[in-house]
Amino acid sequence: VQLQASGGGLVQAGDSLRLSCAASVRSFSGVTMGWFRQPPGKEREFVACLWRGTGRTYYADSVKGRFTISRDNAKNTVYLQMNSLKPDDTAVYYCAGGNLILSAMYSPDNYHSWGQGTQVTVSS
Repeated sequence: VQLQASGGGLVQAGDSLRLSCAASVRSFSGVTMGWFRQPPGKEREFVACLWRGTGRTYYADSVKGRFTISRDNAKNTVYLQMNSLKPDDTAVYYCAGGNLILSAMYSPDNYHSWGQGTQVTVSS
């Protein structure tokens, strides 16, 4: 699976952004898709996941209620809608894909495909 992320930028606190991740794969609907982020000087951390098949979504506590992950299987694209952005959301955001078990979704080590990352900077 090849992934191409886009949509990052520089915004002010309280603004919104939508990230997109286009996938080159034959059976996109069968892939669990996730978003991770890596703040400056920190490790990559889980943001959100959209489970294959069921479409059930999971979020990190820090973004719950503000971020929404969704997918358009016809376009082979997954999105991350980010509202009410905060300076702490500043990071490089990565999309990822994998065929993993439920308990493995939170670790980046369990995803086999990654996009190139897109920078999101939120000013106060």
